[in-house]
Amino acid sequence: MDAIALEWGGLLLRWTHIITGIAWIGSSFYFMHLDAALRAIPEIPAGKGGEAWEVHGGGFYQVRKYLVAPDKMPAELMWHKWESYSTWISGFSLLVWVYYLGADLYLIDPSVRALSPLQAAAIGIGGLAVGWIVYDFLCKSPLANNEVALAAVGFAFVMGMAFFFQHMFSGRGALLHTGALMGTIMTGNVFMNIIPNTKIVVADLIAGRAPDPKYGKQAKTRSTHNNYLTLPVLFLMISGHYPMTFMSPYAWLMVGFVLIAGALVRYFYNQRHAGKGDKWWAWAVAALCVAVAIWLSMLSNPAGRQKLGMPALTTPAVAAVSAHVPKDVEDVLTSRCAMCHAAEPVWTGLASPPKGVALDTPEHIARNADLVRIQAVLTHAMPPNNITEMTPEERVVLANWFAKK
Repeated sequence: MDAIALEWGGLLLRWTHIITGIAWIGSSFYFMHLDAALRAIPEIPAGKGGEAWEVHGGGFYQVRKYLVAPDKMPAELMWHKWESYSTWISGFSLLVWVYYLGADLYLIDPSVRALSPLQAAAIGIGGLAVGWIVYDFLCKSPLANNEVALAAVGFAFVMGMAFFFQHMFSGRGALLHTGALMGTIMTGNVFMNIIPNTKIVVADLIAGRAPDPKYGKQAKTRSTHNNYLTLPVLFLMISGHYPMTFMSPYAWLMVGFVLIAGALVRYFYNQRHAGKGDKWWAWAVAALCVAVAIWLSMLSNPAGRQKLGMPALTTPAVAAVSAHVPKDVEDVLTSRCAMCHAAEPVWTGLASPPKGVALDTPEHIARNADLVRIQAVLTHAMPPNNITEMTPEERVVLANWFAKK
């Protein structure tokens, strides 16, 4: 497919994904806050709901929640589900568009595992499906009776999947799929549990039956899981822009510390909104987890290891990419790009090559040729602000190479 069409398709899908994600996360955070802010009122029996008064936009809102159901069905009922569905659909479409259609560039790393694009896509989609099935089984098992045990096993499972993905895909692909797995679990909770359970309650109300409170309790548990997963998912979704995360062999361990940190931040606000005080220790532990994640990233980075006073790592030999790069093309990229795009950048302020793209050897140039075409030929986005003064004639050299490929 034409590179320009691929770029625009990715941009529009990402735009949609961000918009729907904001809507979903916003509503999720709002309702968790609302649940915590509810206070008992005489009109609703104790333990069956509550009320909250809020002010926004120059007006006052009186919001009530019924833990099981109201006495009768209202004339109009708003279902908060499309935010979740739209976020997952747009996210999965973006995954297919960028990582599966561009598997050779973004998903497959021959030094990790030699896969065909079809094999890589099958492993990715299969991992998401199996991840949901295992998680749903855990939530329906006896573990569900012990929230701490369920959380511990769920945490270990996500860590295991992160380890699996890192031994299948490129670093970027591994963290992206780990985040996509958690996003799939979150949307699966809405589609397979929260909404169906609520529809059962609605059907009972219409039929004049007393709804079973277990359905609301199950839905609330899944909603709480979604709330605690939100911040780690966001971290993993943007990690692809920061090589210090995905280029580390310890990236799967970082996932664990990010999970804990994100959950603790949400715990702090959930407790605050419930009027149970400010658990400042949660921020301290979250900061410690982030510090450990940063330390892990430094262990695999040459500059980081030097700062820690540690010996350099021995880089294993990797099979060269079978492609010929003309000498004039190599000269242009070496002189204009490789000071940043190298295993050990010499440009001040860079600890690793931007987005993990290296252009310091013919093999690296051949592997990242499509990105060079987009960034330096079809557009002049690189070098940034043409800081290394790549000339029009040098861009023509690159364009001619691509014309002959």
